Amino acid sequence: MQGLPRQYPPVDPLIPDFDQLDPGLNEPDPGLDEPAHELDDIKVEYHPHSQIPSTVHHFSEFSRSCSTEDDVPCNNSPWEPFRTRLDFEVAEIALEAAMTKDQTNRLLDLIHRSAGGNDTFTLQNHDEVCSLWDLASQCYTRFRNDSVSVSLENEVHEFNMHYRPLWDWVLDLLRDKRLAPHFVFDAQHLSKFNGERFVCFIDEPWTADAFWNAQSQLPQDAKPLAFILYADKNKLSSFGSQKGYPIIARIANLPVHIRNNNTMLGGGRVVGWLPITVENQEHAKKKNYVDFKNAVWHTSFYQLLASFECGDGINRRLWPLILILSADYEEQCIMALIRGLKGKFPCPVCLVPQDEQSILHTHDSLMYFNYKNVFSRIRHVDVHQALSFDRLHTNEEGLWGDHLWKEVKFWISDLGHEAAVKLDKNFDGLPRWPDLTHFSSVIAVDFTDGSVLGDLSKMIVFAAHDILTLSCCKLGHLLLRCIHYYVEFDIYVSLEVHTEDTIAAGRLALQNFSEIMDEYIAQSQPETLKNWNFPKKHLISHTFDDIVAKGVTRNYSTKPNEKMHGSLRKIYLQRTNFKNVASQILHYDEWLLTSKSMRTELNELDEYNQQDMCDPENNEALHDTGASESTTIHAHLGSRQGNHSFADIIHSHGTDRAFTDFRMKLNHFLNGFLPQNDIPLPDGRRIHLRAEDMITEFRFLRVNYESIVDWRMHRDLLQCNSNFYGSPRYDCVIVNTANTPFFARLHVRAKPRSSSEIIPVRSIIQGAALASNPETDGDYFVIHTLDTDMFLRVKALQAPSS
Repeated sequence: MQGLPRQYPPVDPLIPDFDQLDPGLNEPDPGLDEPAHELDDIKVEYHPHSQIPSTVHHFSEFSRSCSTEDDVPCNNSPWEPFRTRLDFEVAEIALEAAMTKDQTNRLLDLIHRSAGGNDTFTLQNHDEVCSLWDLASQCYTRFRNDSVSVSLENEVHEFNMHYRPLWDWVLDLLRDKRLAPHFVFDAQHLSKFNGERFVCFIDEPWTADAFWNAQSQLPQDAKPLAFILYADKNKLSSFGSQKGYPIIARIANLPVHIRNNNTMLGGGRVVGWLPITVENQEHAKKKNYVDFKNAVWHTSFYQLLASFECGDGINRRLWPLILILSADYEEQCIMALIRGLKGKFPCPVCLVPQDEQSILHTHDSLMYFNYKNVFSRIRHVDVHQALSFDRLHTNEEGLWGDHLWKEVKFWISDLGHEAAVKLDKNFDGLPRWPDLTHFSSVIAVDFTDGSVLGDLSKMIVFAAHDILTLSCCKLGHLLLRCIHYYVEFDIYVSLEVHTEDTIAAGRLALQNFSEIMDEYIAQSQPETLKNWNFPKKHLISHTFDDIVAKGVTRNYSTKPNEKMHGSLRKIYLQRTNFKNVASQILHYDEWLLTSKSMRTELNELDEYNQQDMCDPENNEALHDTGASESTTIHAHLGSRQGNHSFADIIHSHGTDRAFTDFRMKLNHFLNGFLPQNDIPLPDGRRIHLRAEDMITEFRFLRVNYESIVDWRMHRDLLQCNSNFYGSPRYDCVIVNTANTPFFARLHVRAKPRSSSEIIPVRSIIQGAALASNPETDGDYFVIHTLDTDMFLRVKALQAPSS
């Protein structure tokens, strides 16, 4: 699927006009019979309230990319209120670098002393820069500071709550011309034709059940405006003496590439800063003090939600609702107002008893009204249904990082020092791969990053299978089987697009993992004494229900929000005086938002101006625009090493049997390949390469391929280099054939180097990573856990044999 699947109706450039639709885009020609469905056709069924008829699109025509008819920038001077573009760009650098007042003044002085050119520089000092940022920030909703009062033992306590009125903030987005085409307000059911029937698939929130059901509850002319809210307390200072409690909001009506981006408009934004109650040792852990802290949280949070009221001057109805609450387990307990770990029913979603959390089975949902809960005051919001599975804290850092990985280290330690050394060596010997952490040592390292722990889980089976063997460590071997099923379950959880088939396969993987875990728990507890009754062991049971209800897990992942803590910590360290920091951090955050918006407009203006830079005499471009190469080209060769004769190549690789008869092999290959592909032979004669003929060597290959997960174009960067950043790297590939695609060394006996073959570049489907089998020389395992696409490809290859 190139681009996002589906073409939406044109919209008003100022605010999304989702009522005025072009019927020609969706209604078939009444004069034509409905054609038979083709393989991979996409059906779109809109919610009945939308009054849009269902449509079927051919796969090649199916796109979600939204283009506006009018690409003319709406602002020809986006640097205002700065007097010149140069003023803005200098102030932008100072803002991004978090320069102090003295540093800013020194920079401005240097620029004045060296000024010259076409643009004028007028900024004089730091105070003027600050006043201009404040003036520019008036275009967006500013933070407010209200006082909230909560009583404890007949004493009233006052707290400051900083917040952007949520409704005003979302209106800023709705009025933005750049975002307007991307908003989706009507629920949709999507399906893809597999040759026999249409198979439903889910990705964005509006393609899942909760969005559809929410629209069904609204008046027919109302549209759901769905919020994703996140909150978590985090350390600002190195020693944790200073903490922050941000609330981050995202809009579920925007596509994920915008919504989960923290550096562009429409992405996550800090909309509130909750007060933190000082821990009082006298009252700590007492029920009334715990209730007091919860009351402070919910009373303060209501200040943010109180702005939910309609009225944007347009004759339509938007209905705000909280579709998703994204948080770790501790925060979910606060949101749901339950007791948490020590409670009789510790799950914020269902009524699982405390002593049954390690057992996978369904329980009644939590559905009760608590007048103290802020979310009970918002219509059409069930806090227990809005709370969502958090893969980062539940799987990567939780079930894997805090439990399964520690079990692995327990059994490795039980085997002794040699086993630990061998595990480190096996990890270091695994191939490097882009976007995958390479581990040279694991046993002595305390991993804290969830993404790194996730990479560790993908590789552990390949590194430990010859250590935790059935003969050497029976329980360790059983644990490794558990981890194998856990990783399969976790990859299904992380799919970017889910079909009804992958959801069924994911539920089966979860069932398999749970069954073998029950076996491991029963056998290992006498030795490890580990208690497996904890919430994160249970929370996985809600995973696929959440996917069906709210779309794929990246819609409610805490990862994009956790990343924002880093930027807030940086502001604290570089831009505050470490006293009353909330207002200072949020003020600077307002400036950053304004700067990003102005930079986006300025880039759009530059791109528009470059479109018209052609010579009027011959209509040729005046200079190269630097456009990127098309992803429709399957492969690109790079890292050119120059031209070499066949004689030179044979001489330099004389001891390598892979190059035996290299020239003859290439002769044979070209004389067969060219005619088979209707490429004429030179002068109509068979090719006879000579020893003095020249050939060009390349050591880099970029391959574009269509993912079988989300049907979009993806890219692999493949190396064939003896010294790639200090280490040899020879990547592997999947090769297409007339029958079945094959890996170069797919868990089979590798061919001798003297049996090397020549293949056309265009037959390469994509890259792959292979791990050597230490038990059998020349055997290799495909690392199918690299990513979701490789996982499903290997599953598809295994299907016929199974």
